[in-house]
Amino acid sequence: MELGSTVSAVRSTRVLDGDKVRPAVVVIKDGKIHEIVSSCSFSEDVACQVLDVGDSVVMPGIVDCHVHVNEPGRTSWEGFWTATRAAAAGGVTTIVDMPLNSIPPTTTLGNFHEKLREATGKCFVDVAFWGGVVPGNQLHLRPMIQAGVAGFKCFLIHSGVDEFPHVNDSDLHTAMKQLQGTGSVLLFHAERDVWEGKGETGDPCQYSTFLRSRPDVMETEAIRVVTELCLQYRVRCHIVHLSSAKPLKLIEEARQAGAPLTVETTHHYLSLCAEDIPAEATQFKCCPPIRGSVNQEQLWSALKAGQIDMVVSDHSPCTTDLKKLDSGDFTQAWGGISSLQFGLSLFWSSASKRGFQLLDVVRLLSQKTAQLCCLDSRKGCLAPSYDADLVVWDPEREFEIQEENIHHKNKLTPYLGLKLQGAVRATILRGRLVYEDGSFCAEPLGKHLLIPQKTNQAQL
Repeated sequence: MELGSTVSAVRSTRVLDGDKVRPAVVVIKDGKIHEIVSSCSFSEDVACQVLDVGDSVVMPGIVDCHVHVNEPGRTSWEGFWTATRAAAAGGVTTIVDMPLNSIPPTTTLGNFHEKLREATGKCFVDVAFWGGVVPGNQLHLRPMIQAGVAGFKCFLIHSGVDEFPHVNDSDLHTAMKQLQGTGSVLLFHAERDVWEGKGETGDPCQYSTFLRSRPDVMETEAIRVVTELCLQYRVRCHIVHLSSAKPLKLIEEARQAGAPLTVETTHHYLSLCAEDIPAEATQFKCCPPIRGSVNQEQLWSALKAGQIDMVVSDHSPCTTDLKKLDSGDFTQAWGGISSLQFGLSLFWSSASKRGFQLLDVVRLLSQKTAQLCCLDSRKGCLAPSYDADLVVWDPEREFEIQEENIHHKNKLTPYLGLKLQGAVRATILRGRLVYEDGSFCAEPLGKHLLIPQKTNQAQL
């Protein structure tokens, strides 16, 4: 079947249908899933384009709701063309773009429209967009909601880029008042500059020096603020990239008290450990930091217990020079990890060893992420009337991450040379074959997803 062609049906011995994996045919009409039927009851039309994938798994495409595309303004770091191709190669059919590190950031209606213009004609998968909350932009929030942003992100500590300043308590109260009754969600980079040992020194080329500069208490105190705000205003709140397991008790207590609060963690916190990071290996730097193996197992336990709602990439690339590989100085290097293309495989390689099933993969990487950004009526599920966004993959197949197979613009990643389990064979976007076995369709077929406003949306 040619890339870019319309797929009428996908047949497999392993289709994730509801809560079961069974032999079935996913029938597609007008870009939507029409029905899922058993192979014996499927009558093949002469003109029907059936993709028979044997015993490869067919399940909903991944929805990655935490991606830094960096366009416009920092396209040497990434861009919509390369980011969405990498997404397609990883079985990701929807990404949600963060409001930074693009220039300008998505903090006004005009800036949002500029980003939409820049993204036009460059997207190989569907793209939704987060707006940003920064000091003084409160009157832009409702217009951006009406224009279709999925919600907003703010920082409680320096963001790393000056054009996206962090907010103080007064800014937060102002923003929450604007968001009340809109059904929108506020995402928090939850670290606070509360640590008193900041002046301590150490070898900047040792990862332990950087790790000591971002202790767990910075996340705990930030999350304490988030839970109080969430309970006070009853506005949906979401904690991005949780790296420390210590604040989990705070989160759980707030939820039990009725806070509409959700939390994500990332593939790097679940896959990488502080103890294994070599000196000068600045490709491992991110904020909050990768912590120790005991903490990592606590994150896995929380994920299994439902205390953590979803897993995302937090794909945050940059040019090689910003990683300071020449000096190996963790304190000066850009903090961010590239992994958009490999999220499904990274997760499955570790999760399958801990008793997670395919249903858990869909829940944590597709359903809950779609729900966060109000896309759950059309994305993240194999069911009639949903977009025919499918990933076809082989959970048992191993492969090695090699530079020539990386589709991100900048190839530097801590995962280079890593052997993973779970290889993506094909990606179908709204019934069109956009990726198969290393090749892409010639033209970008992705759409912008503008989110209709939902007032007083219930808790996730």
